[in-house]
Amino acid sequence: MTNPQLSAEDKTAIDASFEAHKAYALKLRKSTCAQRLEVLARFEKVFKNSYDKIYASAMADFGKPGAEVDIAEIMIVLSELAHTRKKLKKWMKPVSVRASMTMLGTSSKIVTEPKGTSLVISPWNYPFNLTFGPMISAIAAGCTVMIKPSEMTPHMSKVIAEIVEEAFRPEEVSLFQGEADVSSYLTSLPFDHIFFTGSPAVGKHVMAAAAKNLTSVTLELGGKSPVIVDKSADLMKTARSVSWGKFNNNGQTCIAPDYLFVHESIKDELIVELKASMARQYGEGSDAQANCDYCQVVNSGHHGRISGLLSDALAGGAELITGGQIDDAERFIAPTLLQGMTADSRIMNEEIFGPVLPIMTFTDLDEVIGFINDKPKPLALYFFGRDKAAINKVMEETSAGDTCINQVVMHFVHPNLPFGGVNNSGIGKSGGEWGYKAFSHERSVLQDKFASGHMMHPPYTPKVRKLIKTITGLVSR
Repeated sequence: MTNPQLSAEDKTAIDASFEAHKAYALKLRKSTCAQRLEVLARFEKVFKNSYDKIYASAMADFGKPGAEVDIAEIMIVLSELAHTRKKLKKWMKPVSVRASMTMLGTSSKIVTEPKGTSLVISPWNYPFNLTFGPMISAIAAGCTVMIKPSEMTPHMSKVIAEIVEEAFRPEEVSLFQGEADVSSYLTSLPFDHIFFTGSPAVGKHVMAAAAKNLTSVTLELGGKSPVIVDKSADLMKTARSVSWGKFNNNGQTCIAPDYLFVHESIKDELIVELKASMARQYGEGSDAQANCDYCQVVNSGHHGRISGLLSDALAGGAELITGGQIDDAERFIAPTLLQGMTADSRIMNEEIFGPVLPIMTFTDLDEVIGFINDKPKPLALYFFGRDKAAINKVMEETSAGDTCINQVVMHFVHPNLPFGGVNNSGIGKSGGEWGYKAFSHERSVLQDKFASGHMMHPPYTPKVRKLIKTITGLVSR
C-alpha cells in the first residue's frame, strides 16, 4: 500500500530512478565478469577512503566502538568483496548437466542471468555490512540496485549515501532516504528482486507488497535464537563466546543469543563463568556505562522497549542474577542475566534485541527441544558441548536457520556458508555464492542435437507405443 505522506517530489524522483534502472538493467544482461568487478573495484576504493567517516558516524549514532566497526562492518564488507572477486568467474560459468535416458541426443546446461532491477532495504544495527553486503551480491549478479537505508541511524545512512553517490553512476546504484512512506512506495514498484533485512513483522508487509508484482524476495529476519549448554561443555569457553555474542553491539544483533538453557547440574558454575566474562569484556553492572567497548541502545524508543521487557519479567517473578542498571538519558542498559521467568512472560515470547539474557535450566534435553519447537523457527541455534549424541539429537529434532556448535554468530562471516532463516526467521539465503544466486535467475537450456524427440510424437502407432514402453522400462530401473 502506498503511503499518502510521500511527497510528489519524492515520488517523481523515485519513479525517474526506477525507469533509469529498468533501462540500464537490459544493458547489464550482457555484462562480463570483468565489467562487474570493475564496478565493485570503484566501490571498494571509495569505501576504503571513507573509514574516518564510517567510524565517526557509528560513534554518533549509538556510540559504537571502532573495534566493533572494524569487526562487524568494515571487515565483513571487505571479505565479501575479496571472496566475490575470487569466485565470480566460476559463479557465472554455465553448468553442463548430464542427459538422462529420455534425453539422449540432447545437451543441457544451466546459465545464470541477472534478475534485473533490485531493491535493498537495510536495517540500523549494522548499516554498512547489511547494506553493502547484499549490494555487492546484486552487482556481482549483474543487477541494478536501489537502496533504502534505515532512518534510525541518520549519520551512518548519510555516509552510506555519500559512498554510493561517489562510487556509482545513478543508473547503477541509487539511494533514497526517508521513513516508512519511502519504503512503502519503493516496495510497491515492480522490482525484479527485493532484499529486506529487518523484523518479521515488517518482513510480512514487504512480502505482501512484493506479492502484488510477483517479485521474488530475500527476507533476512530475526527471532529468538536459543543457546543450549550441555553438561559436557567447556564452561569457560562457553561463557566467553556467549558473553561476546550476546552483549556485542549491546545485544542489537539478529543472531545474538536470545535465551539460554543450561543443564541443571552446571548452572551455578556457568553463571560464575558468565559473570567473569561479562566483567572482563564490558565491566560489571553500571561500570559498563564508562566502558568504551560497550555501545548504546540505538534510540529512546528501543531503550524503552527493552527496559519494559525487563520490568515486566521482574514484576512477574523473575530475578536478577547480575546487571539491570538503567540510565534513560544515556540509553544505557547494563549487561544483564535473568532467571525465574515465566513461560508466558513477554521476555520469553518477544525477540529481546538488547543486553538481557534469560537463563533457564533443564535435566532432560527433550524439555529444551519441546520448548524450542513450540516457538517460531529461530534464525540461529547454538549448542555448547562435546556429547555427539546430544548434538545429533538437537540437529535432528529442531529446525533453525543456521546452527553453531561451541561457537556463536561466526557462521555469518563464513564465506562458504549460506546465511538465512526459515519461515518466521527468514526466506532465502545470502552471502557469497548464495547472495549471487539470490539476485540471479537460473535458466535451464536444452538443445536437441539430432531432433529425435519426434520419434514419440503422434500418431501413436504400435511401433511408437513399443518404443515408449521400452523407454519407460529403462528409466524405471
